[in-house]
Amino acid sequence: MTMLQHYDFFQEAWLVNDLEQACDRWNTLYGAGPFFITEHHKADHFTYRGTNQEADVSYAFGYLGRQMIQFIVQHDDTPSIYRDMYAAGEEGFHHVGLLVNDYEEEKQRLFDLGFELATELFADKARACYFDTRTVNGGFTELHDDPPSILAAFSDWRRAHELHRPGDPAIKRR
Repeated sequence: MTMLQHYDFFQEAWLVNDLEQACDRWNTLYGAGPFFITEHHKADHFTYRGTNQEADVSYAFGYLGRQMIQFIVQHDDTPSIYRDMYAAGEEGFHHVGLLVNDYEEEKQRLFDLGFELATELFADKARACYFDTRTVNGGFTELHDDPPSILAAFSDWRRAHELHRPGDPAIKRR
């Protein structure tokens, strides 16, 4: 069995230049959101291609139906999975995410398929890693484990989307 037969994508992510503008545009065009913004996120543990370099990034998370939408802004030029694809000032699709309950097995499955682990982190009581799968999907693939605290946060954000009405603010600060 391949991973894609076992798990659905739960997230699509884009690198953008302006979080608020991206949130507003997706809210206006698609009704996505509300988006929850985390400024200058820091992980408890972080690696990028075998180093401890952690870029200065901010995130926005919101839902469009059952799909989580993530926007990322990188504030510096530190080497990262974002700069691997885009130079400063460029924008575009970055990764798909899979929420997995067998994190180590799925990580090993991607290794066994020949993909390179680019980033791994532990933050907010959750593990996540990014494999360079650009040869398949034009971006990265994120594996994200599913501790109860993360599932609760994602559920809250999804419920906020279900209750969101036209004219409501596109952004909620965390």
